[in-house]
Formats: sequence, structure tokens, C-alpha cells
Amino acid sequence: MYQHEALPSVPTALVVDDSFAARARVTTLLHLGGWRVHHAVGTEDALRLADLIDPDLLVTEMVMRNGHGATLMRRLREQGSRARFVVVAGRRTQQCRALASAAGALACLAKPVEPRLFVDVLRGLAPAAAQPLREDPAPPREDPWSGSEEMFLSALPHRLSAIAVAAQAGDAAGVATAADALAGAAQRFGHAEVVFLSSAVAREARRGQVTHGRLVALIELCARIDAGSALAGQAATSR
Repeated sequence: MYQHEALPSVPTALVVDDSFAARARVTTLLHLGGWRVHHAVGTEDALRLADLIDPDLLVTEMVMRNGHGATLMRRLREQGSRARFVVVAGRRTQQCRALASAAGALACLAKPVEPRLFVDVLRGLAPAAAQPLREDPAPPREDPWSGSEEMFLSALPHRLSAIAVAAQAGDAAGVATAADALAGAAQRFGHAEVVFLSSAVAREARRGQVTHGRLVALIELCARIDAGSALAGQAATSR
């Protein structure tokens, strides 16, 4: 009689935010940590989804157009959810921190989420999934994100997510392909630091090595570029 070892369960996270960019950034970091991720854009949507997937972790914005994070956390507890809570907030006020604490949230983080801080929070929740590297390389695909600098910036969450998903799957070839695509796009727009880091990620992945610390450094760098671009845009419109 054969005995089968139980496969390790993959922890499930529910990310609730009405900002696509914010959801994408948090999702990328969760994928790097080995989480399966689901999304919702408001309280009612999140409650319906939570009833179906029973998440281990909820990452929610506090103030949204379609609800409030404090209400969401309270109602999840009333429904018997045992998920752990992390709050992200565009305005991390004292009231926001107090509401997060009262709801039992592990942390209340300012947006945009600082990658290393978020990773530190995740380390206390679940280890990254350890999976073997796949041998078969992913076929090259046409890059739909070439174009203007604005398109490059809007595509950053997509590009980083592609790297993170491949890393989570243990797909070194997929990591190399996605990192090479990011390096090529960054070179076209003069982002030398992104070129350097993403090229390093690609080189290591082709040798079968996917370094978590280097991936986090790449995400941090792209977050700074994204935030700097947003500030420049606000300054331009205020003139």
C-alpha cells in the first residue's frame, strides 16, 4: 500500500483596494512570499469572495469608494473569519492607526507600500513556498508594453508581477524572460539602475538562481521611480 505525502497548502491572501496600481504592487510582493492572491475592489465584493475562499490574510485599504476597511474587518470577524489583517492607507492618520489596531490588524502601512517593510510583515505570517526549478524554458512572447515613458511606468506593476509569479512557481526561465523584458524597456527610457538590477536577476535566473533579496531590491527601485513620477506629475499640474 502506497502512502502519499500531503502537499503543503498554499496560503491565500485577499487584497482589497479600489486602486489597480496599489493592488498590483501588494500582489507582486505577496507572490514573492508564496501566497495565492485574490482581489476585490470594495467591502461587499470582498465579503462575498472571502466567504468562498476563506483567506488566511486580508490586506485592505482603509478608505475606499465602495466601503471602509474597518467595516470590512469587523464584518469578517462577525462571520467567523480567522484571517489576519494588514491595513494599507493613503492617509495613515492617527485615527486610521487606531481603527486598524481596534480591528486587530497586524500593521497599518502607508501607501505606496514600502517593499522591505511589507516583506518583514509577511515573514511573520508564512514562509515562501519552496518549489523545484522547472527545466522547460518559457517561450518568448511579444511585448505589448513598449511605447512612451508613461506606458513604461503604467506597465511596471505588470512587469514586476510577471517576474514574481515566475519566481513563486520556481520557473527560473520565466523569471529570466520577464526580467530581460523589463531591462530592455528600462534601457529604452534611460532607467540605468533598473537595467542593472533586472539584468542581474535575469543572469542569475539563467543559472538557476532566483535571489529573493535582489527581487525585493528591484521592486523597491521601481516603487521609487513610480512615486517620483507621481510627484513630478502633481508639481506640473499645480503650476
